Amino acid sequence: MFNIHSFSLFQEMLSFRDVAIDFSAEECEYLGPDQWTLYRDVMLENFSNLVFLGLASSKPYLVTFLEQEQGPSDMQSQEAAAMETGV
Repeated sequence: MFNIHSFSLFQEMLSFRDVAIDFSAEECEYLGPDQWTLYRDVMLENFSNLVFLGLASSKPYLVTFLEQEQGPSDMQSQEAAAMETGV
């Protein structure tokens, strides 16, 4: 049975990073428009579920990026910018 103690242990063990799939810019090139849309929808739904459960304390950059409805081609420019700034 699920109880409060189990939930607090669950909170400590699960984060967005645990349920997210990170594609490199090169990997994103292989995603078609429908695959990218599916990826975007699943990642946003995963984050939404964590928020609902009270398991998300802040919004990861990936979620912000996907909420802006940017595509796989934008991932390359974002990755390049992150490398230049050291982020």
